[in-house]
Order: sequence, then structure tokens, then C-alpha cells
Amino acid sequence: MSNVARTREVTFESLNGRQKAALLCLALGTDAAAKVTQRLSTDEVDMLSYEIARMDDVTGDVVDRVLEEWIESAIGIGSLSNGGVEYAREVLEKAFGPGKAAGILRRVQGQLADTAGLTRLRRADPQQLGNTLRNEHPQTIALVLAHLDPQQTASILKEIPSSKGGEVVYRMAGMEKVQPEMLMLIERHIGSDASAMLAEGTVSGGPKAVAEVMNFISGTLEKELLEGVEQRDPELCEVIKNLMFVFEDLISLDDKAIQRVLREVEAKSLALALKAASPELKAKILGCMSQRAVAALQEEMEMMGPARMKDVEAAQTAFVSQVRRLEELGEIVIGGKGGDDVLV
Repeated sequence: MSNVARTREVTFESLNGRQKAALLCLALGTDAAAKVTQRLSTDEVDMLSYEIARMDDVTGDVVDRVLEEWIESAIGIGSLSNGGVEYAREVLEKAFGPGKAAGILRRVQGQLADTAGLTRLRRADPQQLGNTLRNEHPQTIALVLAHLDPQQTASILKEIPSSKGGEVVYRMAGMEKVQPEMLMLIERHIGSDASAMLAEGTVSGGPKAVAEVMNFISGTLEKELLEGVEQRDPELCEVIKNLMFVFEDLISLDDKAIQRVLREVEAKSLALALKAASPELKAKILGCMSQRAVAALQEEMEMMGPARMKDVEAAQTAFVSQVRRLEELGEIVIGGKGGDDVLV
């Protein structure tokens, strides 16, 4: 019966910290494990020895994941201390030899460079992340947001006071490549829940990146953020505006491009978006539709009645998103962007 009781599948998720440490020591072997335990207190060594003594059989896949997690931690520490990567390399070489140790480190470092931080940040709820960041310094916020895609950055900016958001956007627009050491310092300052997610050396700052973010932000907030940039650097603000594509810029598209976009937009959403459009743009879009489609759209707009400006701006933003998506796919071409158009 005792053998049956001890026969259970051990998964990586079921392991606690002490069990992972015990498994790491078993995987590394006696000599390399001794090097690791030299950094532990007597009580910690006692607890570790207890976990080693009661460790069940574990599959190779679980052992590999424990080993990789330890290396990832060592690499993170290595950016700020003399330990980290070199320490991990020394232990691995002692356990597995130089060739295999180099292969393990290379594989884990490659995984970190590709996905380490960004995956968790991109899965974070924008409202929660915005609340976490809103009390941070604008430069800190800018560094974090520069690692996200434009749509998520736009959502987080909505959670930050626009007076501070203007400073954040200004700093993002002037941002260049950031050294990994600086990112690690930011990580330590913010805390592990929001920080461990920054990808080393990857940054999406500059006027073009800011313009892409602004395309996902509705009129009122967009205006406030751009005014914040303009107060600090009018020329930089003008550069951002020139790079942006807003709803009224649809008038610069040719008829074929507008017809292609209209196939992706529902009639109700289009009717809502056109409520605050200029007469010229309305005429342009209606001119690209069949008489039957125009009649149906006008009926939709009449039945809709008054609409909140917030909803209208959201519909316009969704329309612009479709334009940008089709441009990225190479199905339409955006040209002649007019930065002076104002939504009313």
C-alpha cells in the first residue's frame, strides 16, 4: 500500500519552492548542488535536505522546466550583480560539461529574448495595469508602455490622468533604445507583478509609435494628450499629427479603398460613426455606396436617434482600425494624411 500511495504524477505546477530547489540539486548532482547550497543558511539547507529525502520520481520534462526556471532567475539577477549568468554557467558546466551547459543557456536566453516579459504584460488587464502605473513617474510609465502594442497602450493611457498622460506620451515620442540594465532597475522599482515582463532592449518609442497609439484613442482624450505634447514641444507634436490617421482622413482615400473598408464595417457602426462626420466626408462615403445601401444607411441613422459622443468616437476609432489593418495587409494605400481636420 505504501508504494501505491507514493506513486503519483508530479507536475511542475504542483511543486512548491522548496521542492523545486530539491529537484534542482538532484538534477545538478552532488558537486554542483554543493556550490548552490553554499549560498543558503543552515536552516535552509536542513529544509532542502528534507525535501530531497522525500522526493518522488519526477519525469524529465518536469526536471527540464525546473532547470530552465532557475536559469531564467539567474539571468535576471545577472543584469544587476556579478552572479547570474556566469554563476549559472559555472554550475551547469560542473554538472553537465561545457558543451551541454552552453546549449542549455543558449536555449533559455533565446526564449527570454523572444517572449520574456511581453507575454505577461500583453495579457495584463489594461485597467489594473493602468492603476498600477498611474502613481509612477512619467518616464517609468513611458518605458513600460513602450513595450506594449499600440492598442493596449491606448487602453492603459485611458486609465491615467490626461495631465500626466501628456507627459508620458511626450517622453514616449522622444524615446530611443533603452539599455537592459535600465529596464531591470525599472522592474525592481515597480515590483515583480508588473515588471518581470519587460523584454530586454525592445522598445517601441518615437513619434511613429505614438501616432499608432493615438489612432486607438477617441477624440477628447486624444486632443488632451496631444496638447500636453504641444506644450512641451510644438514641433514634435506636429510630427506626431502628420503621422496619424484619423477618421476625417478617410476623405483622402480613393473610392476603391473606401469601398473595400465598407465591406468590413457593419451598417449600425457606420451610421454611428457618421453622426459626427463632416458633410464632405459623409458625401464622400455615401458616394461610394449603392443607392440601396445609402437608403438603408439613412434609415439606420434616423432610427438610431441621438447618440452619446463617446459611442460615436468609439465607432470612428473602430473604423480607423479597419483602415489600418487593411493597409497592413496591403489591400489599400493610405496617403495624403490631413493633420488639420477637426472632428465636430
